[in-house]
Amino acid sequence: MPIVELQHVRKAYDTKIAVADLSFTIEPGSMFGLLGPNGSGKTSSIRMMIGITVPDSGTVSLFGQPFRRELLQRVGYLPEERGLYKKMKVMEQLIFLGQLRGLDAQTASKRAHMWAERLEITPAIHKKTEELSKGMQQKIQFISTLLHEPDLIIMDEPFSGLDPVNAVLLMDTLLDLRKQGRTILFSTHRMDQVEKLCDNICLIHNSRLILSGSMREIKSRYPANRVVIHFTGDANFLNHPAVAESKNYEGHAELHLREGADAQQLLASAVQNGTRITRFEVMEPTLEEIFIEKVTESARAMQAGEPIRA
Repeated sequence: MPIVELQHVRKAYDTKIAVADLSFTIEPGSMFGLLGPNGSGKTSSIRMMIGITVPDSGTVSLFGQPFRRELLQRVGYLPEERGLYKKMKVMEQLIFLGQLRGLDAQTASKRAHMWAERLEITPAIHKKTEELSKGMQQKIQFISTLLHEPDLIIMDEPFSGLDPVNAVLLMDTLLDLRKQGRTILFSTHRMDQVEKLCDNICLIHNSRLILSGSMREIKSRYPANRVVIHFTGDANFLNHPAVAESKNYEGHAELHLREGADAQQLLASAVQNGTRITRFEVMEPTLEEIFIEKVTESARAMQAGEPIRA
């Protein structure tokens, strides 16, 4: 039974179509990435998912049932626009937000302290929100999303404002939550994070679905024709006929091979020229490359009036 199911959902504001005929499902215990450029319809889709707005047509189901507001007791939502009270102290605020979710003050305080320690913000819990950095405030809002222990966690740009260290801390926390059986949907521009975390993705552009499926299945559609090489010495091997495109970052090269080219011939050529190879990896395209390719294809199709292929 899917935790979330959208079927042919459409939403328009005046003459602007925000979401057009969008369908996807999110399975229990999975991590799902909702992707797309700014203005593509990601936030509009999330808002319909949790009843902030109502679809003009199509259906939304949560936990195998048609959407009802009572089901939101099982949902935690971290919006892109943050909503903390700047003058309140952190712990007072977390207890208050927990009570809004049906917790008593003691339970809310206990869980808030636990999460503050887990996310390394314990020294800040008696400060006012306005005294904290943007990244610290992001952690506080993340904690408020989890206090009532939701089965479905929805996060819109959860890594915004976080430095690399805290982004890794949040990623590790999300992985632990998935291991506990929670279902997680997040929207982000960080393709590297999606590639590491998500089981399935949905890519939308100009309100329309242009790519969806499991990470493994999507990447299997593309040939393993990318090569990463770390080397010292002669770089003339980058001019080998097998190479269609290359970027040389002084000892670190990223190559795109021609169709049908043999990567082993390229490696042999480099070694024969006396180049010392410390890393040679043949890879599928990254999700970022797939993302850019599909968005570019979608934009061209729209300009030409052609149908968009998912």
